Amino acid sequence: MAALVVYKGRPALAVEKGDRLELTLPGGSQVRVRPKDVLWLHPGPASLELSPPEGEEEAAWELLQGQVVELKDLAELVYGAYTPDTAYGAYLLAQRGERFLLEGERVRARTREEVEARLEAQRQREERERLFQEGIRRLREGVLALEDRPLVQEVEAVALGERRESRVLKALGLPETPEAAHALLLRLGVWRRENPHPRRLGLALSPPGLSVPPLPEEGRVDLTHLPAYAIDDEESQDPDDAVFAERVEEGFRLWVHVADVAALVEPFSPLDQEAMRRGANLYLPEGTVPMLPPGITEALGLGLREVSPALTFALWVSEEGEVLSEEVFPSWVRVERLSYREALGVAELEALRELALIFRRRRLAQGGLELRLPEVKVRLEGDEVRIRPLEAYESRIWVQEAMHLAGYAAAHLAYREGLPFPFATQESPSRRVEGETLSAMWEQRKALKRAQLKAVPAPHKGLGLPLYAQVTSPLRRYLDLVAHQQLRAWLKGEKPLSQEEVLQRVGAAEAMADLVREAERRSKLHWVLVYLMERGYEGYGVLVERRGGQGIFLLPELGLTAQVALDRPLPLDAEVRLRFLEADLPRLEARFALI
Repeated sequence: MAALVVYKGRPALAVEKGDRLELTLPGGSQVRVRPKDVLWLHPGPASLELSPPEGEEEAAWELLQGQVVELKDLAELVYGAYTPDTAYGAYLLAQRGERFLLEGERVRARTREEVEARLEAQRQREERERLFQEGIRRLREGVLALEDRPLVQEVEAVALGERRESRVLKALGLPETPEAAHALLLRLGVWRRENPHPRRLGLALSPPGLSVPPLPEEGRVDLTHLPAYAIDDEESQDPDDAVFAERVEEGFRLWVHVADVAALVEPFSPLDQEAMRRGANLYLPEGTVPMLPPGITEALGLGLREVSPALTFALWVSEEGEVLSEEVFPSWVRVERLSYREALGVAELEALRELALIFRRRRLAQGGLELRLPEVKVRLEGDEVRIRPLEAYESRIWVQEAMHLAGYAAAHLAYREGLPFPFATQESPSRRVEGETLSAMWEQRKALKRAQLKAVPAPHKGLGLPLYAQVTSPLRRYLDLVAHQQLRAWLKGEKPLSQEEVLQRVGAAEAMADLVREAERRSKLHWVLVYLMERGYEGYGVLVERRGGQGIFLLPELGLTAQVALDRPLPLDAEVRLRFLEADLPRLEARFALI
């Protein structure tokens, strides 16, 4: 005789087979289980064609409120009999949980207060669902009410990367992606120009709130009698390097002064940990988010005060551009700030110009590459997006080569002294592309290997240098700061960071710096697209690559690349007029057409 049981939420017929039960499941399949794996409903005989009758659930509950009874007793009270059908009906009542609740193998009748609370909760759920559906209807129609703000906030959280799932987007039949959320917010008029990309990547958008310690008392070489120039873009707010060179008998003497950030930011300090967490300054069209508190720049930025503390790299360089010797020491310097345009008219910079061009030729002869692709500066000034092509002033080369010289000398010193250091390295490109046209430089850039930072020295093939380290931007880049911390420890005869500790910092900072660079790239493109959508555009583009019937064009005035259908044969480097058609702001895509 088969008994009626419940197995995994479904009725089954059970027959004892030794210490096991042989179950027949709906559909006819059989399985053997332990007795404790089932809930006994009726001893049988029973079948699986169950049809619970109408019963007196409410009357039974009124009688039993708060009591615990057997399923058999509940079946008899509700249905007036204990049969397989009524036993299963009692089980279903307990499973439904409205007035009765299954607790193990027995049933508890809820109290009146429980039932009323449950009914009230259900009414509230139904009301919330009604309001939700009304809000969804308004979102579909694009007519929002004040009470729809929570729905909009949920969509905004998805657009900002703060949540992955959205009932709102699902109800609207939209993908639960940041791009779909962004597009919906634009359609609703909730967002217009908002840039979600830095927050979507999880980056901090406010400066560190840490306190800045005073500058320690220590010996510094007084170089205030020497000229020193911090040369940068006009809008630069964090001058962390200054340069000067003079002719000497054996060639040149070059001074590269760098903001002495490691004097205030020691390894393992809260300031150091916060800088490592951020990786680098975040440069957005909306403004700069520094990796260090603004007070650090105010105290150490070169040229912001009459006299500035610096870590000076003093190099002797031959007429052929070979570094003959180097010194590194803390100093006091008097710095004059110049824009790249202003630097062109300063006669005292002639020796720097000569040295820079000599060293540049030497690097290129050693296999270094020079890619001159159009760049623009994108800034949000008030409500206006401004796009300014970067002028190719020769003074940029002067400063760039001085930084390369300082980085090469610092890396050479660290290697010679066995000092663990964040060396910048790059393997040879996959191929060399001849020519100086935009298409050649575009193709050469595609062949470059990714530059890497390592705790062991290796050549930097892209620069044409056997060793290199970035040491001239400790206000802006964390690993430049680590290099300074190592140099300061070496100068003071203290224990520097171990190679393993440097390697840990390289990994942590590079991971964050990658996010920073991606946020900067996306943000710049975002505001360029906003500019195009608000102003439109017609201008010239240069064909740098052909892909079937499509052409890749560089638009120098916008610092943008565009893939455009070719309606006629064009040679590489052909200049054509292009017209902006439309942009998909959430996807950061723009469409152009040949005029």
